[in-house]
Amino acid sequence: MRLTSIAAALLGTCTLMAGQAARAETVGEVSTVFKLIGANHKIVVEAFEDPKVKGVVCYVSRAKTGGIAGSLGLAEDKSEASIACRQVGPIAFEGKPLKMKEEVFSERISLVFKTLQVVRMVDAPRNTLVYLTYSDRVIEGSPQNSVTAVWLGQGTAIPLDK
Repeated sequence: MRLTSIAAALLGTCTLMAGQAARAETVGEVSTVFKLIGANHKIVVEAFEDPKVKGVVCYVSRAKTGGIAGSLGLAEDKSEASIACRQVGPIAFEGKPLKMKEEVFSERISLVFKTLQVVRMVDAPRNTLVYLTYSDRVIEGSPQNSVTAVWLGQGTAIPLDK
């Protein structure tokens, strides 16, 4: 009976994690290591829209661990990630003014302790949105990061939270 409740808890956690990952859309993936049992190790490219800046999409590539543990959602993915954000349509600001620094996306990359983060920073003097991706962990994060920027042009004012 105890094993059944543990399995149910793990299944619930995996379902919750899958729900959180639904905020990003998978663009594509490539296998990097063949695994006989379970999914292959791969690099996944995901796209997500900035929820407060309509017309900006960020593409994040990251490693995804395969094997049995990866297939069950129990593996810890690597900290390395790359980001490229682009203007894909007319810029419009949704809702409240932007903060100078704000988390716009996060996704768990281990069962409990590790998260991939994307933070938007405003470079007001250059009228540019700067996006930084990195991973953090409850005890110790990783200094590995990637940065990209979207210049909004001279005709678009960034509404700032003062």
